[in-house]
Amino acid sequence: MTVDRRFRSVARIGSVWVGSAYDHYGREKHTAACTAPRCGFSVDYDSRAAAELAARTHRCPVR
Repeated sequence: MTVDRRFRSVARIGSVWVGSAYDHYGREKHTAACTAPRCGFSVDYDSRAAAELAARTHRCPVR
């Protein structure tokens, strides 16, 4: 199954990108994903505030 997400309201907080999209059920989801190599941090939330908080408090283990 392929998921085609069209992200909108994309913002960068440090090395983490935060974006909003609709899932295949039509619900709005907010994703925070780290762009550092080999980090692997990516998580979906139901609220934008939670995704931005995760982005602000993320401490990348890869240094």
